[in-house]
Amino acid sequence: MPTKNKYLKQILLWRYKNISERRFVYLLSILVGFLAGLGTVTLKNFTHYIQLLLSIDFLKSYKSSLYFIFPIIGLFIVAVIKKTWLKKHIGHGISTTLYAISKRKGIIPKYNIFASLITAPITVGFGGSVGLQGPAVSAGTALASYTSRLFHMNTKTRMLLIGCATAGAMSSMFKAPIAGIVFALEVFSLDIAFVSLVPLLLASVSAIVTSYLFLGSDVLLGFELNDEFAIGEIGFYALFGIFTGIISVYFSKVYFLIRKFFYQFENRFTRLIIGSVIIGFILFLMPALYGEGYGLINNLLKGNHIAAIGNTPFSFDENNIWIVIILLLLITFFKAIAMSTTFAAGGVGGIFIPTLVMGSALGNAFAKIINNMGLGFQVSEANFTLIGMTGLMAGVLHAPLTAIFLIAEITGGYDLFVPLMLVAAISFAFTKYFISNSIYTYKLAQRGELITHNKDKNVMMMMQIDDLIETNFKKIYPDMLLGDMLKKAVAKSARNIFPVINKENQFLGIVLMDDIRPIMFDKEMYDCTTVQTFMKAAPEIIHHTDSVEKIMKKFKVSGAWNLPVIKGNTYVGFISKSKLLTAYRNKLVEVTS
Repeated sequence: MPTKNKYLKQILLWRYKNISERRFVYLLSILVGFLAGLGTVTLKNFTHYIQLLLSIDFLKSYKSSLYFIFPIIGLFIVAVIKKTWLKKHIGHGISTTLYAISKRKGIIPKYNIFASLITAPITVGFGGSVGLQGPAVSAGTALASYTSRLFHMNTKTRMLLIGCATAGAMSSMFKAPIAGIVFALEVFSLDIAFVSLVPLLLASVSAIVTSYLFLGSDVLLGFELNDEFAIGEIGFYALFGIFTGIISVYFSKVYFLIRKFFYQFENRFTRLIIGSVIIGFILFLMPALYGEGYGLINNLLKGNHIAAIGNTPFSFDENNIWIVIILLLLITFFKAIAMSTTFAAGGVGGIFIPTLVMGSALGNAFAKIINNMGLGFQVSEANFTLIGMTGLMAGVLHAPLTAIFLIAEITGGYDLFVPLMLVAAISFAFTKYFISNSIYTYKLAQRGELITHNKDKNVMMMMQIDDLIETNFKKIYPDMLLGDMLKKAVAKSARNIFPVINKENQFLGIVLMDDIRPIMFDKEMYDCTTVQTFMKAAPEIIHHTDSVEKIMKKFKVSGAWNLPVIKGNTYVGFISKSKLLTAYRNKLVEVTS
């Protein structure tokens, strides 16, 4: 270890002497992009090999019944790994990263580098109905955070490199570099400026080149646009935007309801058993929900809806288009349940790709309904399949720009830009009205820990209340005599305010120097006057759970320069306005310079 530190120190010294800060950030962004791309490739390959292992000839004849067994096995393996080896919680990649940016100065635990790389492929490979995009972001951003600390980069650069890793993971996963950059800017609220855009570009290119080197030119979603957008279909697209908004709201509500249902069981093993049985039963009935679901999307884009639906245990008339439509709608309906149940049972994965699966099934079903209503309309089923993915991404993820650019890049052109923009805008606006934040950000927003494009709020959110509390105030008691107060508190304090507490250290009020000044030299009052005579209520009280933004408002309303802080009813200390403003200015310089 000493030798390692010695070499690292020499590298850092050489860097400081020979490479400017900006150029070094560019080099690190390329490195982070490569690492994020490598992480994504690892996830894909590990998942592929597990699926390959479960597709051997011996198991093929039992495949339908094993759709019930495989997910249960996978979830149990993940549970064992979590309990015996990792012994730590594995959160959703993007939510965990957003929390690290807002409350931990971009510091992400090192175990996140390998935790998702191991558990997510097992979850998905054995049929868990979740995606790999979230774990790819989790591993990439953890690598970026570790790299920034290794090279002693400041908080601002660390957050930029986390954005680079996010862009890299997205670019590598879908071979869509522009969408990757937009995703990082949109979800992580990075500054859209030259200083941040160049590293994002470099990271995105580095990641996608890494993907090409290891995976070749194969893409997860490959499709060439054949049907042009017709202006006469604009009304259908507008109506479809509302439908994707409705399903987006449904998706979010189902996720939170299932999460709430499962977390009423305190025992994780109970959640695992119940969730495993439910997900196994759903996948047995609807094999199309098995794993990520890229096969379903690609088959729908090719026009092969029978292959997309898969071999269900029920026999149905494949030529009856209305049965096909019902099955596609059922896939849309149950995908949200299957995904949410997988998470609740302890599976590890992401929500990005399940969103695409739901959108593709909904879009294809919507187009089939129009084409078979007998009204003389014929619309492109492939186009609606693509735009369905856009609508669900815009609504569920609250990322309309990412949705537009991802589908545009997948199709290799921008011929669908008008309907993409229309559906994304309607779906996002509709969902936003009912669900203020995405699944990624809902809990963070509730706790006031969500980073946004508002710099002032971001800076205040990143500040820690414990760093602001001052404890050098002399405490006094309500029954203390004036003489004792002057001797034990006033004479030994440089402050002009004194907290009044009881024996249990509960905060009762304050005494100001101005209140006792008229009689403090009257010795006759020393033994007959108590602190309670001068005690008054504080103009405002800061609770330890208050956000810095709320504390700022309390200072503004009260006009005070010092306010007491309590934890429950217990006195903790004071926060001064001058220290708060100084800390705010320092943090602003730290994260925006």
